[in-house]
Amino acid sequence: MSDKNRVEVKIAGKEYALKGTESEEYIQRIALYIDKKMSEILRRNNKLSTQMAAVLTAVNVADDYFKACNRADELARELKLAQEEISRLTAENRRLTEENNNLATTNTTLQLDLAKREAELNEVRNSINRNLYRKSAL
Repeated sequence: MSDKNRVEVKIAGKEYALKGTESEEYIQRIALYIDKKMSEILRRNNKLSTQMAAVLTAVNVADDYFKACNRADELARELKLAQEEISRLTAENRRLTEENNNLATTNTTLQLDLAKREAELNEVRNSINRNLYRKSAL
């Protein structure tokens, strides 16, 4: 079992000894957060009792918590959508890469065929020119 840390904190001007398994820095950060929330509430209405300010602080902290949970849920949904989009785009990229490779292969084949046919055409032209030259020489 983890050792418990005993940490002295100050909340709303009162000293408290808190124990927890978290680090001292973490416990101090939590206490500072609560102190700021409670001080803000007491500053807005200095007639509140410490108990009433503590209840309002708890309500505000719960509000922060629920908003953070909702935001985390929204971010999780956005992350899932982004991951699905990445997956879709990756598949499309694979498909387009394959299509591009196929088109490159077809292009190479057609260029070779064109070069072959141009060579054949040149042979035919040369043959025709030789025959015309022979006929004109006669």
